Amino acid sequence: MSYRVKEIFYSLQGEGANTGRGAVFVRFSGCNLWSGCESDRAAATCKFCDTDFVGTDGGGGGVYETAGELVGAVVEAFPQGGDNSMASQLFVVCTGGEPLLQLDAALIAALHAAGCQIAVETNGTIAAPDGIDWITVSPKPNTTLVQRSGHELKLVYPIDELAPSDFENLPFERFYIQPLDPQTSDGDNCENVKIARDFCLANPQWRLSLQMHKILGIR
Repeated sequence: MSYRVKEIFYSLQGEGANTGRGAVFVRFSGCNLWSGCESDRAAATCKFCDTDFVGTDGGGGGVYETAGELVGAVVEAFPQGGDNSMASQLFVVCTGGEPLLQLDAALIAALHAAGCQIAVETNGTIAAPDGIDWITVSPKPNTTLVQRSGHELKLVYPIDELAPSDFENLPFERFYIQPLDPQTSDGDNCENVKIARDFCLANPQWRLSLQMHKILGIR
């Protein structure tokens, strides 16, 4: 199959257990919960997404006809093109949109063959294929959670339709609360940070995850 990719870029992971780790991000185009068009936001299943995943016009974006072609672009995005000195550090985060609409066995095998460790950030409405090294599930309102296990569950908070108690007994290794960043002109989410902080203090099973890439002013 071919792969539609919005962008490929190298940055620091800003969320969850891998915060601060250098990674190549592969942002796949398309999502099953929102078209990505602002005109459709009010009717979308997920109304708070803050990511542009529409089209293939970002840096490194395009339509890749084979898994090998896409992996070549991923490896080249690492410093020094992912040379042998980085063999144990080729961390790839597949994101979107919804990456599990496209991430398949062929691409997983090709990434592993290139020495990459594969992480995925998914809304959990599609079962993850075998072979993914790190699974982050971020449930969304008014959906059915299909991927019910993984390495971390990251819950955007507070959202009326999503209660932490609905997820805390699932077999995830780590549980994170991430403050909702309102879709406002100034992006001020200080109040939500305080609410999330206080929740984690009262419920120590949950850890606080901040979007460090935004705080640091990077992608």
